[in-house]
Amino acid sequence: MNAWRSELPFYVIGHRNPDTDAICSAIGHAALLRLTGEPSATAARCGELTPRTAWVLEQAKIEAPILIDDVRTSAGMMCRRNVVQVAPDDTFLTAYQKMLSSGVRAVPVVDDGGHVTGILRYLDLLELLLPAETEGLAVRTVLVALKKMADTLQAETAGAPCPSSENEENLIILVGASSQNTVEKRLLQARAEGTVHRFLVICGDRPFVHNLAIEFGVRALLITGGYQIDPELEKRAAAKNICLLLAKQDTASCTTLIRCSRTVRNVLDEGFITVAASEPVTLLKKRISTLAQELFPVLSADDHRLLGVVSKSDLIDPPRLRLALVDHNEYAQAVRGVEEAEIVEVVDHHRLAGNLVSREPIRYLNEPVGSTSTLVARKFAHRDLTPAPGVALCLLAGIVSDTLNLTSPTTTDLDRDMLGWLADVAGVEAADFTRQFFAIGSLLANGTVDEIVNADRKEFSDEGLKISIAQVEELGMEALAGRKDELLAHLHELVEKEQLDLIFLVITDVTEHYSHILAVGNESLLQSLPYERIGDHSFAAPGVVSRKKQIFPAVCQTIRVARR
Repeated sequence: MNAWRSELPFYVIGHRNPDTDAICSAIGHAALLRLTGEPSATAARCGELTPRTAWVLEQAKIEAPILIDDVRTSAGMMCRRNVVQVAPDDTFLTAYQKMLSSGVRAVPVVDDGGHVTGILRYLDLLELLLPAETEGLAVRTVLVALKKMADTLQAETAGAPCPSSENEENLIILVGASSQNTVEKRLLQARAEGTVHRFLVICGDRPFVHNLAIEFGVRALLITGGYQIDPELEKRAAAKNICLLLAKQDTASCTTLIRCSRTVRNVLDEGFITVAASEPVTLLKKRISTLAQELFPVLSADDHRLLGVVSKSDLIDPPRLRLALVDHNEYAQAVRGVEEAEIVEVVDHHRLAGNLVSREPIRYLNEPVGSTSTLVARKFAHRDLTPAPGVALCLLAGIVSDTLNLTSPTTTDLDRDMLGWLADVAGVEAADFTRQFFAIGSLLANGTVDEIVNADRKEFSDEGLKISIAQVEELGMEALAGRKDELLAHLHELVEKEQLDLIFLVITDVTEHYSHILAVGNESLLQSLPYERIGDHSFAAPGVVSRKKQIFPAVCQTIRVARR
């Protein structure tokens, strides 16, 4: 379990539909964690970058955080990669030795292309070694390749060339331990039945048996005990296309080892179950709980090759991804699967809400400041650490974005102090950076309706109602008139699709400190909003710029008043 834990990712991640603060605080906090004992901390995101955020990362020369949409532990994350495996053409002896030395009772059978062709168990090996029947020809017949037999016995070859291929043959074993008359009688009977060409005769230092085997034209002659064959007989064997094998083991040992040279492909069951690397462990546990199969190959998504294996015992208490959440503290706003992850830290500046729980105590920092990036910057300062200039620029952008360059009502003295410090570290003028940041392409003018509504959208629950508030910042409202109808149509669709009671799109003019609100949902609630209604679904909100401190509290108050 500890080995798994160290190998699984540790993500620092913001909310869905991330804004600049969510992205930049994740980058900053991951950098801080790597400096303070968490070398695997990695910034992540669960949504696309806005044009402004992308511009910030370009200026900072920092790659975008990794995009992930699900943090449930998957089979591919936790599977054992150092897999004991065998090939379809491996012999019983090879497979048995591998399983014995590694202490496993089942192994995947994998071809040269890395694709799984079956699962091999100890019981399957017994089928190779022991015949299913105990009487008649079946006991004496073995399906084996002469080349595999020679390799397993480490035998010398003579007579006719031993086949270079690994094609298997149905050979009938005749141990030449009986009298000359008995051996001859058996061979005569085989010739009459037309099977003598399939016979494998095994004996030690018995020249008369050697002679009979060659005379009758058997398939192969195995001479045991380290004995040699008469050179004249060897010439006759070559002329009659009879393969000679010369082994050092005694006859009894050779007879056993012949069955050990059978290949595992003969006992593979094609009805085995495989697992996709992306399959969440919670779903996998349910799917395989009643299956008799012991070992499950995990296949890669792109080429379906073997990635690793899992067993049922691995799933009893599977490892969980570790997460540090920034700029949110509610499951409703978090990446998919967050309930199954191990949350080790939260850094946020929003209200406490939702159903966030943890198994163990966690670090939890939540303060009423204008930006999560402010809190991350202070964590650097408290540890006498200075972020790299690129990281400082990202954190500065997070503060500028969330506080509208310190003009939002959410702004605190700490925001001002951290913005000044970060500007010095990044080597920029905050005012110049702010103008450039907000001048980056208008989302309202150039984005799709989906990009506009989801660029920075959060969901909340209050009094049992489901509310969604999206916000975009613009330099002027010129583009709104031409997009209003299609934006409202999209909001109506979201209300139906996501069963929302209210949805708001707040378009904020950062230069005029004015917001135009498009709202769809429960009409009685819309009538109670404390803003000037300038259309069926439009509201004027002068001086309103903060979703956290102005819009959401007003909406919550409206809900409580309407429900009295």
